[in-house]
Amino acid sequence: MHAEQSGQPFALKARVYYEDTDAGGIVYYVNYLKFMERARTERLRGLGFDQSVLQQENIIFVVHSVSARYHASARLDDELVITAEVMEVKRVSVRFRQQIKRSDGTLLCEGEALVACVKADSYRPRPFPQELATAFRRGMTLESGAEWGDT
Repeated sequence: MHAEQSGQPFALKARVYYEDTDAGGIVYYVNYLKFMERARTERLRGLGFDQSVLQQENIIFVVHSVSARYHASARLDDELVITAEVMEVKRVSVRFRQQIKRSDGTLLCEGEALVACVKADSYRPRPFPQELATAFRRGMTLESGAEWGDT
């Protein structure tokens, strides 16, 4: 379903289904954000963290802000490649740079998402568990090509 390689942003493959399109047969603009969310979720899973387990530990993630720029339209049955690259890790937030491309390499949409770590019972900000912050930073340095610890 997904593959993560050293030196490359995490990538998730997905297919455009009828339910993703509008009456004109192209992907409805907000659905690109849904594809990005799925890639971030799978990125987290690829680092060894399941959101259902984290929620039991009183940890959830909320999108603080998101930006998107659209370049071309995806259509029914297109295969998409969605990346989720960690750009910045702070005490209670992580910033992702994301792209959605058609499998032929055509850039369809790109954007950034700032995601905050909050307590599930109060929705108040909380620091990332050290293990998770370390995993995010390790992924970030692998993607940038830097040695872990150089950042």
